[in-house]
Amino acid sequence: MAYAQEFLDFLNSSPTPYHAVSSLKTRLSDAGFRELSERTSWNGLVERGNKYFVTRNGSSIIAFAVGGKWAPGNPVSIVGAHTDSPCLKIKPVSKRSNEGFIQVGVELYGGGIWHSWFDSDLSLGGRVMVAQGGQFVPKLINIRKPLLKIPTLAIHLDRDVNTKFEFNKETQLLPIAGLENAASVTSGGCCGGDGEPKISQEEFKSLKSIIERHNEQLVQLIAKEAGVDVSQVEDFELLLYDHKESCLGGLNDEFIFSARLDNLTSCFTGTEGLIESSEDLSQESGIRLISCFDHEEIGSSSAQGADSNFLPNILDRITGLSGIPEKDTNAAIHTKILESSAKSFFLSSDVAHGVHPNYASKYESNHKPKLGEGPVLKINANQRYMTNSPGVVLLKECAKRAKVPLQLFVVQNASPCGSTIGPILASKTGIRTLDIGNPILSMHSIRETGSSSDIEKAVKLFKSFYDNFSTIEPTILVDGI
Repeated sequence: MAYAQEFLDFLNSSPTPYHAVSSLKTRLSDAGFRELSERTSWNGLVERGNKYFVTRNGSSIIAFAVGGKWAPGNPVSIVGAHTDSPCLKIKPVSKRSNEGFIQVGVELYGGGIWHSWFDSDLSLGGRVMVAQGGQFVPKLINIRKPLLKIPTLAIHLDRDVNTKFEFNKETQLLPIAGLENAASVTSGGCCGGDGEPKISQEEFKSLKSIIERHNEQLVQLIAKEAGVDVSQVEDFELLLYDHKESCLGGLNDEFIFSARLDNLTSCFTGTEGLIESSEDLSQESGIRLISCFDHEEIGSSSAQGADSNFLPNILDRITGLSGIPEKDTNAAIHTKILESSAKSFFLSSDVAHGVHPNYASKYESNHKPKLGEGPVLKINANQRYMTNSPGVVLLKECAKRAKVPLQLFVVQNASPCGSTIGPILASKTGIRTLDIGNPILSMHSIRETGSSSDIEKAVKLFKSFYDNFSTIEPTILVDGI
């Protein structure tokens, strides 16, 4: 259970994509990876036998290890995942009240199972931009207390609730945060005795102040968590999350009950596989890389999503570098980048649909992945998933060497099919791609269910992929020589 327990710790420290990236940075730094910046040149910095990571927007991260025998034009073994999950996000103007309740305006992020959010104890976490020393800097906050609630209507007032639960997502999926008459308003030095913000007539503001747009008590709580004064808070991106901690469950601790299994499962297992495979790089001729992107749940079209230039740019930076600055001319680098792309492989890792015992008829009869029986190869004839036969051969060999069982999944012909970052990056980079992921239940619910033993299986598979790709890849022939 060692991997499962580490994963639980990671989940509980990662309520938002910003926290997930911060947690991954800590794990990578502790393992000897060095941080790089996109704002500077990497010539002379990226060396054979060393390990690095770079972030974008604080919510996406790419880490890579350069083999001791790396040469430009050699392959790159890549695992890709995403850091975001469906959630509720505080609106830019969130101050609301009704019938004596303090409410918080929220918008929907991604395609969540929103009815699962009712009656859960909700907390807040995310990024706050604060004014500090003449700069505007981000601070991560995590308000670790039950703060908000979206109450259901009593069955006495809705007798049909058990047969048809419908609600208005704008007016009824609205959290309560307190009672208007319950708390004394403290100013924190920014308000007068009447609780209204004091703004001088001479002072121009391009937007209303933060305490005009949001409940003052909420802003005070945010400022306290960030360790700053209310007047320093410029803006924030805060997400609601289930306050209940991730935990083991089941008769034999065979389950993980948690939010955000989609897709922190792959972020954790892929990163752990990279870390474990990078302890000795002396004989590696390729580069081993993991990319964890934000915004997959809303289409990946952002500066830090999989449909951005983040991964292509990083590959451009590193695949032409020999580690010997005087040899890294522009012409030589460009040709070698194209060679590397043709030899590389991308594992698009996102959780898969495990078979649900109460809805077994929803699954294709011969493709019912089971929790606890290993990662799932996801296949779709319409290329919603990128898996093909050469990729299956590659993963079979990696799994064989790690003694990890694999499963197969396709949807029924009459069923819609989800997709992943795989098709996006395959078409953007031309790199061969396969879709894979651990099976879970209740995907996109506020509380999902996975297998505790599958965490170790995924780590071992990714480690084997990184360890063995450079030697297996040349043996799988597709386009001739």
